[in-house]
Amino acid sequence: MPESDKTAGVSVSPRVLVLSSVFPNVQQPAFGVFIQERVRRVARRCGVTVVAPLPWFPFNRFIRGPKWSGIPRSELQAGLGGVRHPWFFCIPRYAKWLDGLLYAASLLPFLLRLRRRAPFDVIDAHFSYPDGVAAVLLGKVLRRPVLITLRGSIVRLAGYPLHRPQIRWALRSADRVLAVSDSLKRTAMSLGIPEEHIRVIPNGVDTEHFFPMDRAEARASLGLPADRTILLSVGGLNEGKGHHRIVEMMPALLGRLPNLLYVIVGGEQRGSSYRPVLTRLVRELGLEQHVLVAGERGHAEVPRWLAASDLFCLATRSEGWANVLLEALACGRPVVSTRVGGNAEIVTHPGLGILAPPGDDDAFREAILEALARPWDPAALAAHARRHSWEVAADQVMEEFRGLVPNSGGSDTGVAVARSAGG
Repeated sequence: MPESDKTAGVSVSPRVLVLSSVFPNVQQPAFGVFIQERVRRVARRCGVTVVAPLPWFPFNRFIRGPKWSGIPRSELQAGLGGVRHPWFFCIPRYAKWLDGLLYAASLLPFLLRLRRRAPFDVIDAHFSYPDGVAAVLLGKVLRRPVLITLRGSIVRLAGYPLHRPQIRWALRSADRVLAVSDSLKRTAMSLGIPEEHIRVIPNGVDTEHFFPMDRAEARASLGLPADRTILLSVGGLNEGKGHHRIVEMMPALLGRLPNLLYVIVGGEQRGSSYRPVLTRLVRELGLEQHVLVAGERGHAEVPRWLAASDLFCLATRSEGWANVLLEALACGRPVVSTRVGGNAEIVTHPGLGILAPPGDDDAFREAILEALARPWDPAALAAHARRHSWEVAADQVMEEFRGLVPNSGGSDTGVAVARSAGG
């Protein structure tokens, strides 16, 4: 049975170990920022220790690129204290199906040492693979309950023959499974996971940073033209986000809207960057004056890019819960995207935006034109986004943690005890 702190018969909040190999660090500040946002809110309610492992292999810098080097073993992050970055052995490309096992084997000695300084009652794993598989293996050795949160990668990984049985085993073995959208819950159920074993808790939006701002001021601060109609996409420069599809639509769009400017904000991942493809398309189509690839920007800067736009669009092929749609709405900007994953759970009615069938470029192009011609109510868009609060999400996650750890509760005394013990 997991050990919980008890003082004078008072139940205390559980101490949580967060495991996520997708988490912001000094080299990649926007990497998994949506996980960081949830964990920060949870850390206000209980003791949290964050372990964000880094993949390692000989000649790692040359294989994975410079962004994976120079990351300290521990760094201070606001609201979280020290975030640990131990290495886990990860064979590139052809042995990715071993990542879950290698992750667990690499981390076990580290967690045994960590547990003496920062005890934990429950393991909170983000993503089904490799983190979820590793967390269940570690939970069995360390005798701690495991909660796995499903995010968009399961849609792709569950189709891989060597990953699928591992993911199914992990989700069945976990003490509880959370999904950030109903579509991901259905994906888990298709693997044979019982419906009652899964709870949907959507991501939230930080309305302290994402809110309606003056468009002209935002453009001036970013050096964007004041007199152009701006389409904006925010997302990694990879094939799945569909930036290239919108670039290919631009000649037809410019036939109707000659002053259109398409801006892409997003970073590159070594081995999957689509920036060369985008650069080639822009050159071949003669769109140098109509497409701007702004590259990676800090999460704190994204609200200004959203405020500077007329319309947010994302021609994505697959999503779990596209938090950027919620962020765009919070900034008072309508959205056009594809009807995939949890997008329809965010864009719930036509007053928020338009969803086109996935893969239908003609429908997506017409949706952009319709959205740019339609009047929108920025205050109503922002009000819809505010209903998706990180605070609500954190409260619901805490309910799950308390259900997994006996004798835990929500008293202020308990939180203080847990934080002093768990760091």
